[in-house]
Amino acid sequence: MKEIFLDYLPYFLMVLSIVVFVHEWGHYIVARLCGVKVESFSIGFGPELFGIVDGAKTRWKISLLPLGGYVKMFGDADPTSMPGKENYTMTPAEKKVAFFYKPVWARAAIVLAGPAVNFLFTFVVFVCLFTLEGQPFTPPVVGGVGEGSPAAAAGIKPGDLIVKINETPIERFEEIRRQIASGIAEKTSITVNRAGKTLELHVTPRMTEVKDRFGMVHHLSQIGIKSQIGKMEYHKLDLVPAVKATVFEMGNMVTTTLSAIGQIIVGTRGTEELGGPLRIAQMSGEVGKEGIIPLIWFMGMISLSLGLFNLFPIPLLDGGHLLFYLIEAVKGRPVNESIMEFTSKAGFVFIIGLMIFFTWNDIVQLNVFNAIRGFFS
Repeated sequence: MKEIFLDYLPYFLMVLSIVVFVHEWGHYIVARLCGVKVESFSIGFGPELFGIVDGAKTRWKISLLPLGGYVKMFGDADPTSMPGKENYTMTPAEKKVAFFYKPVWARAAIVLAGPAVNFLFTFVVFVCLFTLEGQPFTPPVVGGVGEGSPAAAAGIKPGDLIVKINETPIERFEEIRRQIASGIAEKTSITVNRAGKTLELHVTPRMTEVKDRFGMVHHLSQIGIKSQIGKMEYHKLDLVPAVKATVFEMGNMVTTTLSAIGQIIVGTRGTEELGGPLRIAQMSGEVGKEGIIPLIWFMGMISLSLGLFNLFPIPLLDGGHLLFYLIEAVKGRPVNESIMEFTSKAGFVFIIGLMIFFTWNDIVQLNVFNAIRGFFS
């Protein structure tokens, strides 16, 4: 507990503030380009701690609760962009700069800009890191072999460098997982380098059956090896390969996240991996202590996650607004306000429930209760 609040908090606040600023700046800049008046730009929620007003009459401020942020546009009843009653008594000049009266394509562009700039920020961060510092990867060296596993039966040992699976060259440990996971339970040729000698071993992956909560059976292919802990290497890339690697890395992160969420929904994966602010604070502190480069990399990952989460079609999130605008574009008229109000309230309850669940998960996984006892002992 002491470490989280004293050592990790500055890193957490820095990471979260930057990625939230990036997200809200996306909304802000496109709103201004579309001629919308922005009344306030806040990092954090709740009471204002301090702020300034710029020449466009926008209040830029830091608020008390640093778990997010918002851009409030002219005509919004609140930071969630629900229309206010004053929209119906506006003058023509006021309507011209009000978000509510912009065409549906402009409102959709303003809402989409937040997640889009999060993705753009991650793209720029990764390309710069790959060209200047190198792309991080885990060498395909066996760190451990499970007792009684197929790998142990095949003679694979810790320290073996895996250079090829069947006819596919292996350059990083992540490729081993993909090759094995995509295979079937049949004999597989694995070429390893052991103390300068090349050996060809044959392993039969073990197929594990997992039944989800809907009764569907999934098969997972495993051989029982793990990577070396903390053995990360970097490979510098030229600009074009860096762009390609970034696109692949971001695509892999998105598909992996969506796949994990799907597995949690159907019950083939536990919810203990889901983390909230305490887990992010801990990770921010641990990464921050490793240096500025790992912290920037982590910031890019959090930015991508924030952008992806906001695209989920949940009322109050950007994805929920985009869903309403899509319906409006198809029907030719806005969604009924009573429906929007009801779904927004339901979305608020759902998001609060998620935050409570994530925080409770953090408390359990991080043994916070024991830490609190130690803090006061």
